[in-house]
Amino acid sequence: MSGTDRGSTKGSPRSAAFARRILLPILSLALMLALHRLLPVHSGYRPRRLPYFTAFSWLLLAFFAASALLSLFWERFGRSIAYKAPFFAAGFLLLNVYNLLTLKFGVIPSLYFPAPERIIGVFVTDWLFLLRCLVYSLRLLLGGFLLGAVSGVLTGTVIGWSPRFNYWIMPFIRVVGPIPSTAWIPVALVVFFKPTSASVFLIALGVWFPTTVLTSSGIMNVRKTYFEVSSTLGASTLRNILTIALPAAAPSVFTGLFNGTSACFLTLMAAEMIGCKFGIGWYINWQRETLAYANVYAALIIIAATFSFLIGLQFRIRNRVLSWQKGSIRW
Repeated sequence: MSGTDRGSTKGSPRSAAFARRILLPILSLALMLALHRLLPVHSGYRPRRLPYFTAFSWLLLAFFAASALLSLFWERFGRSIAYKAPFFAAGFLLLNVYNLLTLKFGVIPSLYFPAPERIIGVFVTDWLFLLRCLVYSLRLLLGGFLLGAVSGVLTGTVIGWSPRFNYWIMPFIRVVGPIPSTAWIPVALVVFFKPTSASVFLIALGVWFPTTVLTSSGIMNVRKTYFEVSSTLGASTLRNILTIALPAAAPSVFTGLFNGTSACFLTLMAAEMIGCKFGIGWYINWQRETLAYANVYAALIIIAATFSFLIGLQFRIRNRVLSWQKGSIRW
């Protein structure tokens, strides 16, 4: 057998090591389902019978069993599942422990730490209203993010390129930029007549500052010899900015956008809790006031999933746009 064949066999998902890793989430789910079915519900838990957690566990078990079978025929998928299998297994183990502490043993107060049954039940019974709140929040989030990203890139480009603009604008940014955008909520609510407009402005402000700073830093760190050679060949200032400065500063620009995404989520939640009458942040505040913490946790899960999706989407865009720099920067 050649060296290539030996390496291919060793890396195949049919190997014993890969098979054991893929089975870890299945075993963890089987243990969670067995304990949930066999152990009685704590006497102080109401309601006593809810079917959501059992159905959720069976769906996950079926999904990972199908994934294990599919990995036997799809090597790339098998490698991906085997790599992530220990993480999923540990996550299901933690979920199992939380379910035991709440639903089965009643160790922690169910009012503030509802069992997974109740949290999953919120998704089943209140999914349409949660979806409407999410769409409303995404409209504010994307509008503010795009406004802040575009203005941040433009401002950072001007500051990084022109020493004159850097002299006049950078001191203002150093004074105003570090102030959290949530601190401007009282001012924004006075200046803007609608809470939605104030929320978009605050989100844009949270994205604008890190994007501006990192874009300007990236442009100022580009080697001057590139511009000198390009200008010698007859390139204009605009062409130098578009074809040399911005592509070279693109890693810093994306880093600023990543930081701005975190800032705009924080600002969105704070703005909706204070001024808006709809959205995920408003939903969390409303449910918290009524002590419906199962609904609060469900909304928090939606926020985490949405944030993870948007960050992952930005990473994919970054990887595609900067594929030509893959060998010269850390990914």
